[in-house]
Amino acid sequence: MTDTDTGTGRHDDSAEAVGRLYDAFGEQCAERGTDADDDTDAGNFGFGDQLHFGYWESPQEELGLAEASLRLTDMVIERLAAGPGSRVLDLGCGIGGPALRLHARTGAAVEGVTLSRDQVDEARRAAGIAGADHAVRFRVADARRTPFEDASFDAVVALESIMHVRDRSEVVAEAARVLRPGGRLVLTDFFERGPILPEQRPALRMLLEGSMMSLSRAGDYPDLLRAAGMTFEEIRDISRHSTRRTFLEMARVQQRAAAESGGAADWPDPCAEMAAVDGFGYLLLTARRVDA
Repeated sequence: MTDTDTGTGRHDDSAEAVGRLYDAFGEQCAERGTDADDDTDAGNFGFGDQLHFGYWESPQEELGLAEASLRLTDMVIERLAAGPGSRVLDLGCGIGGPALRLHARTGAAVEGVTLSRDQVDEARRAAGIAGADHAVRFRVADARRTPFEDASFDAVVALESIMHVRDRSEVVAEAARVLRPGGRLVLTDFFERGPILPEQRPALRMLLEGSMMSLSRAGDYPDLLRAAGMTFEEIRDISRHSTRRTFLEMARVQQRAAAESGGAADWPDPCAEMAAVDGFGYLLLTARRVDA
C-alpha cells in the first residue's frame, strides 16, 4: 500500500525514529505533570491512558475526549471476539490503556509491543497497579517483526499504530503470521477519504510529519488482506463520528494549557485547522485469518 498524494513528503518510519518520537512525547507529558481530574491530563491533550481518537454518536453529544476514546477502544474490543483463555497481541500498545481494558472486559491475556522504552515502563507500572501484570505484559518490539511464534495468538489489534508504517502490508503480514487460523485482526487507520484543498495541506503536512504518519488508501485493504492470507470482514468509515470532534477537543486542550502557562503553545498546533479537513478520514477494519 502506498501513500496518497498528500504533499507531505517522506517520513522516517524506522523503529528508532518512531521510538524516539514517543519517548519525547512521554517526556513532554511528564514536564506538564499529571492530574486525573484535569482534561490536560499528562499533557496528552485529554486522551487519558488510551492515546487515540474518540468516537461520538453525534456532534452534539456531551462527552469528553477520554471517555470518547474509551468508547472507541470498546468498539475494537467487541470486534476482537476475545474471551477468557484467549491470547491477544496489541501492536503499538502505547502506555497500556487499551490492553488493560481489553483484559478487564474479556479476561484475555495480552502481549503489548511498542517502540518506546518509556511507554513500556509506564505500561508495566499501570499493569502492576491494576493487579494485571500476570496476564498483561509489555515489551519493546517492532510491529513489523515481533518475537512471537507463528500462529500463537487468537486476535491482533493495531489501534492507531499502522499509520506509522508507509508499507502497511508489512504489519498486516506480521499479524497474519502470528494469528491462529480463524483469528481476528482489528485495526484503525487514517486515510484520504476525499479531496484535501491546497490551503489545507500545510496543516496536514505539519500533523503527519510531526507525528511520523502517512495516510492510506482504504480501497487497498481488501487486496492487501487477501495477499496475507486473510479474509476481509468489515471496513467502516467512522470519520464523522471521530476526526473533527477529536481535533476540536485537542485544540481546545492545547489552547487551555497555553493560556494557563501564560504563554504560547509549546509546539505548533495544526489541530484547529485539521478540524475543517473533511478529506482526512478514519477507518475501523476487521479481518480474519483464513482457516487452514
